[in-house]
Amino acid sequence: MKSTNNLLRLDGIDKKILRHLMEDARKPILEIARDIGISGAAIHQRLRKLEAAGVISGSKFIINPKVLGYTTMAYIGIFLDRAMSNPKAVAALKKIPEVLECHYTTGNWSILIKVLCKDNEHLMQVLNKNIQQIEGVSRTETFISLNQQINRQISI
Repeated sequence: MKSTNNLLRLDGIDKKILRHLMEDARKPILEIARDIGISGAAIHQRLRKLEAAGVISGSKFIINPKVLGYTTMAYIGIFLDRAMSNPKAVAALKKIPEVLECHYTTGNWSILIKVLCKDNEHLMQVLNKNIQQIEGVSRTETFISLNQQINRQISI
C-alpha cells in the first residue's frame, strides 16, 4: 500500500485480502493467509493499515428485508423551497427509520433518498405523514423499484 498525491495505491496482496473479505467478511484470516501464501500475522498487519488509511471501516451482517416483510423499495427526489433548508431537512430525515440513504444531488432535486417500506400503503404513510411534513420540503417525486438487478461494491 503506497500513498501518492493523496491517492492510496493498493498492492496485489492488499487487493487479494480485500477481495476475500468482500466475498465473506467472516472468512478466517488463516484461510486467507493460506490462499495468498503469507502469514496470518501479515494479514492482520495489513488489515490494521487498511483500516488506519480508511480503506475499510469494519464489517456488517446483511439482513434480508423481504424476510422481515419489507417489500417496497423507493427512491424519492425531494424539492426544497430554499438551499438553507438542506441541513434541517437532512436532520429530520435521519429520524425516519425507513430512510436508508440520503444524498445531496445536482439536477432538479435538492435531496435524493432511498426508503424501504413494508408495502405501498406504508410508503404512502411515510411520504404523507413524515417526509412531506418536513419544514422546507415543497414537494417530492417518488420512483418505486420493481426489482434490484445489480448489487455490488466497487471492483478491486
